[in-house]
Amino acid sequence: MTTGLILAMVLAVGIGLSLGLLGGGGTILAVPLLTYVAGMPPKEAIAASMFIIGVTSAVSVIAHARRGTVQWRTGFIFGAAAMVGAFGGGLLGSQLPAVVLMVGFGIMMVATALAMVLDRRAKQSGAPQKKLPLVKILLEGLVVGAVTGMVGAGGGFLIVPALVLLGGLSMPTAVATSLLIISLKSFTGLAGYLTTVTIDWVPVLMITGVTVLGALVGSALVKHVPEKALKKAFGYLVLAMGIVVFLQELPLSVGLGAAAAVLILLAGLMLRGRRRAIGEGGAAA
Repeated sequence: MTTGLILAMVLAVGIGLSLGLLGGGGTILAVPLLTYVAGMPPKEAIAASMFIIGVTSAVSVIAHARRGTVQWRTGFIFGAAAMVGAFGGGLLGSQLPAVVLMVGFGIMMVATALAMVLDRRAKQSGAPQKKLPLVKILLEGLVVGAVTGMVGAGGGFLIVPALVLLGGLSMPTAVATSLLIISLKSFTGLAGYLTTVTIDWVPVLMITGVTVLGALVGSALVKHVPEKALKKAFGYLVLAMGIVVFLQELPLSVGLGAAAAVLILLAGLMLRGRRRAIGEGGAAA
């Protein structure tokens, strides 16, 4: 067992914790971990991450289902559309250059991190909708599935807001249902990649076992950890890893420029949000 694999297994606990606690974010960490720590080629890492996240999410769904928080009908409707999109995305992703996939993944990491740090994720408002908007959920599922299937992201931080806004689900139910959807489309995206990519299953299965343990712990802690604080801390970690991807995959000058642009954008958005909060506070007074 190599040092890189041992370190990857240790860090994989965080992937499981993220899935169990927040219903997403696992693959955002899994692909860079498998690529830069475990030393897998990018396409193999993306395919392997889909297996790891698929299995881990399925186990987490069982834990959440025992508390009655999984909305099965909504999950299967969204998941069916996402599976179609993920398979197509996986086929396309397997044909693209590795650097394109990794840079695209870095962009998705940064976008996800900004949403988490700025706390812009959709919140529940009002009572659940009486009628499920099937067309909107199907379209959303196709888009989310295609994008995340191509770059290997589970898409939990895209799925959860969609379930809250379009499906009218509460946050705990959206988190649990997101895991069901992630599991379905991860396995479908994996099928698309396996048409052209070969996986070394021994290290993947070892990492999967550790990730599942982390997910079970996360599922048990979900009621006890403040989501807002955890989400922001995790967001900063994802942002840092997104910048690392840029520095690894792009020429140094371009990577440094991209990193600087991300930090400037973050500072600008945080300043804008602070001014808006001050303005709203003054208006309320």
